[in-house]
Amino acid sequence: MLSSKMVTAQDTTVIVDEKRFTLAEVVVRNNFDYKKLLEQIKEDTTFYKAFRNLRVLGFTAYNDIKMLDKQGKVVASMNSKTRQNRSHGCRTMDVLEETVTGNFYDADHDFNYTTPELYAGLFFTKGSICGEDNIVKGHNRSATGKKGIEKHKEQLKMLFFNPGKKISGIPFIGDKLDLYDERAHKFYDYKLDIQEYKGALCYVFSITPKEDLNFIKDDKVVVDQMVTTFDMKTMEVLSRDYSLSYKAGVYDFDVSMNVEMTRIGNLIVPKTLRYKGNWDVIFKKRERAIFTATLFDFRM
Repeated sequence: MLSSKMVTAQDTTVIVDEKRFTLAEVVVRNNFDYKKLLEQIKEDTTFYKAFRNLRVLGFTAYNDIKMLDKQGKVVASMNSKTRQNRSHGCRTMDVLEETVTGNFYDADHDFNYTTPELYAGLFFTKGSICGEDNIVKGHNRSATGKKGIEKHKEQLKMLFFNPGKKISGIPFIGDKLDLYDERAHKFYDYKLDIQEYKGALCYVFSITPKEDLNFIKDDKVVVDQMVTTFDMKTMEVLSRDYSLSYKAGVYDFDVSMNVEMTRIGNLIVPKTLRYKGNWDVIFKKRERAIFTATLFDFRM
């Protein structure tokens, strides 16, 4: 089902499969196949693919992680420069520089906090890891079969790589994370626009809570904002900004993330990642953290 009507002189509301979207004037004026575009955006895997591409490349990274107290004071930190090496189907990592403060590590040089563990899972290599590829198909993330903290880590990774997709097994909010079902369209506005990004025109797709939700917002809304920039030719994600927050009886979180991509040959990879988060899960200490990853000197 496809229909449309004007809502302002600039924007047009379209109904696609009984779901409402807003198209900026420039999208309508240029007669883009917006139904196809919206479906590609919904099924996007290029964001996840960009991080899997890191498994088949060499690169250098500056890593800046700070753990904070409730006043925002740094209580532990790690600042380092690392180099990932890729050779003969295997990857290893060298720590070129590292400065640590506070109780960032325990006596066995393991992380004292969960946030750095998640960071390490994205950007660090321990020992030699061989036989990896960057194929996305058939690698859907799932917490099935995992228990305890490992299950929570996998759910957090799913939240990171697939913001806007349902995550089963998270009490109270699993269904509320799905931004593309009928329920979500009652609480969010969806807009497709074309804007300039770093000198080129790109699609920009934004999802924001409706303004008139009032008191039900705290219970129904988990994603406070998600704005994704797509390459108009390849539909690959070039950047994504998103923030999520929720409070429940056993946990709460308030997290924001900004990811910028760059192209190396025919591959899209993360260039910078900025994170700020405050979260508390039952049986774990509250963690407040900010980190920035800066990746460069990519090697095929």
